[in-house]
Amino acid sequence: MAGRRRGWFRSSGNSEWIQQARSQLADAFLDMDRRQSVADAAVLASDEVFPERGFGAAWEPVRGRCYDAAGAYLTLTEELDAAERNKTEVPHGEERTATVTRQLTDAARAVDEFYRGNQAQLEHAVAVRQTVPQLAGQVKAAAAGVRARAAESEYADYPSVRRCAALVDEALITLEAAGPGGAAGVVRAAANRLEAATRELADALAQAPSRHGAASTAITSVNTRLAAVRNRAAGVAPAYSAMLREFNAASSADLTNNGRESQRAIDAADVALGRARAALAENNPESALELTTSARGNLAEAERQVDAVTKRLALLREVRANPQDKAKAVRFRLRDAQMLAVSRGLVGEWGSVLDAQSDRIDRISETLSGRHPDYWAYVTELDTVTEFIAGVVDRMRKQAGPRRE
Repeated sequence: MAGRRRGWFRSSGNSEWIQQARSQLADAFLDMDRRQSVADAAVLASDEVFPERGFGAAWEPVRGRCYDAAGAYLTLTEELDAAERNKTEVPHGEERTATVTRQLTDAARAVDEFYRGNQAQLEHAVAVRQTVPQLAGQVKAAAAGVRARAAESEYADYPSVRRCAALVDEALITLEAAGPGGAAGVVRAAANRLEAATRELADALAQAPSRHGAASTAITSVNTRLAAVRNRAAGVAPAYSAMLREFNAASSADLTNNGRESQRAIDAADVALGRARAALAENNPESALELTTSARGNLAEAERQVDAVTKRLALLREVRANPQDKAKAVRFRLRDAQMLAVSRGLVGEWGSVLDAQSDRIDRISETLSGRHPDYWAYVTELDTVTEFIAGVVDRMRKQAGPRRE
């Protein structure tokens, strides 16, 4: 053994080399650890405040490299300590020190690349996270102020104010439950919810004074419309009778109950309007507004029932006066569709389909015979052809590029 060359780490009291190696490793480890700590804190802040960004998953492999390097560092330094203490050799000490130092340096470089690549977003997350406690305090103070104003307001019993006040109370409880030491993302979300609820309550208080005037105007408007619909509804029975006298019974078979249904809707609107007046008299304008909205819906239904009868009569008379005008209009649409098929090179695919519609129009036109032709069937069947042609045109326009025979 006397002639054997000793390695870098020798057992004969050469602790100086071990100390140099330990110092080199420690410097590399501390540098990596400092960078990792900064990145760790930033990623944690981002995952708490902006979890949708997914930095935690992207950071995981980089952090894994740091853990592996730190593990190698701890293993080697423990061997160095034992060698110094027991005055023994460290096998391949010089090579292993260089390898672990390089592993620590590479891990630190990977941390830098990750951090610099996402620096703006990470630092923004850190800044937001730091402001969360202050945000929560400010939001709670603002909520308390608006909530107190609502409780003391003459409009405190308005449904909108009560509803918004309850939302503020609920959001405040949620924020308090999150606690000052809660996760920043949870606290921030609760603070944002309370802020939104507070804003809605403030808006409800601001709008409350105008509710009475708005309700009064709405009641007047609905009352005027109710009178107008009643006048129009008076024409349903004469119009229906005229259809029975002048046209085939099938032309009005689906309108038998329109007079009754329109009257039912008018009566419902009248009841809702009366309740709206009562609510306004009891200083409950918001309920009055809701009731006027209900009345308007009933009046719209009544108008639909009335128009179905009166407009049907007008249409049937128009078709009876010029029966071929309807067919001509459909043929015009058909010609447009056929020209489109030609221009797009789609005659082979759609030509026969469109040609068949011409025969279909002829057959429908031939049904206008006898003393009381079924003009309504004539109209509805031609409308069906029109819809079919429109569907073909739509499909041709969506086909990519012209197709040539």
